[in-house]
Amino acid sequence: MLRGRPLARSVSLRLRPTLTPASCFWRCHPGESRATPRSRMHVKILVTGGAGFLGSHLVELLLQLGHSVTVVDNLSTGFAHYVPQPAQLIVHDIRDPLESIFHENRPEVVIHLAAQVSVPHSITDPAEDASVNITGYINVLQTAARFGVCKVIMISSAAVYGTPQVLPLTEDSALAPQSPYGLSKMVGEHYTRLLCKQYGMAYTILRPANIYGPRQQTEGDGAVVPTFLQCFAVGRDPIIHGDGDQTRDFIYVEDMARAIVASLKAGDNRTFNVGSGVSVSIRDLWHRLADLVGWQREPLFGPERPGDIKHSVMDSTEAIRTLGWKPCVDLSHGLARTVEWWQSR
Repeated sequence: MLRGRPLARSVSLRLRPTLTPASCFWRCHPGESRATPRSRMHVKILVTGGAGFLGSHLVELLLQLGHSVTVVDNLSTGFAHYVPQPAQLIVHDIRDPLESIFHENRPEVVIHLAAQVSVPHSITDPAEDASVNITGYINVLQTAARFGVCKVIMISSAAVYGTPQVLPLTEDSALAPQSPYGLSKMVGEHYTRLLCKQYGMAYTILRPANIYGPRQQTEGDGAVVPTFLQCFAVGRDPIIHGDGDQTRDFIYVEDMARAIVASLKAGDNRTFNVGSGVSVSIRDLWHRLADLVGWQREPLFGPERPGDIKHSVMDSTEAIRTLGWKPCVDLSHGLARTVEWWQSR
């Protein structure tokens, strides 16, 4: 995952190949077609942000399925030890040249997770947010096109919807982001559709609900679960921002990773919501976690955070129908697994 730029970056060969459609890659492999990677067990996949929370779970699953995985991450919020073997970790910022990485690894699919994911940070520094989530992502897309990538899977966010007028949210709901983070994700979606069409790459865009689970850090999009747990762990009262009646849809990290994997074989040139479809208030979430850790005091409340939305719940019917995916871990079991991980640290 990305936030700030590290002092040291890998050296990239500044290759200048001509932008060509992704179909040129397949002409280098006689007898293969665009659909070939989907029918093979072994696919070469590059995961940006693969050392982070969601990325590390995804990489584990991809390796279990027999794929070859290269991770590109600047480790500003991710951790090298989160990346399982035999995946290759390249410490690199997506805003810097990527040609040497693509030249050496020749990925067939790019799964793009690297992002500035903090809503508050996007408000205080929108330029930094845009430099990663828009400029950096364009760099990924253009380099993917130069080196014949077959498909791009872009992980967007429910933040693109803003405060909805009607719930649950469908893929046709109006896009009205309320923060620079949500705006940058919306712009990233548009660039995905535009550039993938222009360069002949397939794409799938996934809009996840609030992802939670083991390895999640306190900074990031929808990181309320680890924020509460960290406060409990050090004996400090967690603050509920607002009245606690705001609602969210929570999706367990392994369920989200499975949705991404399902997108390797299906959902070309489509956008999908990925959530549990269950609305949970932040107050209820606080009580569930407090019960799991044995916290005895009552919750404390603070002011609302700028950019936060009031209610959100996803309709994932299209993902279930088209991707052959469904959420398997309910909130009670997911929170129990998450608390167990926190207590084992």
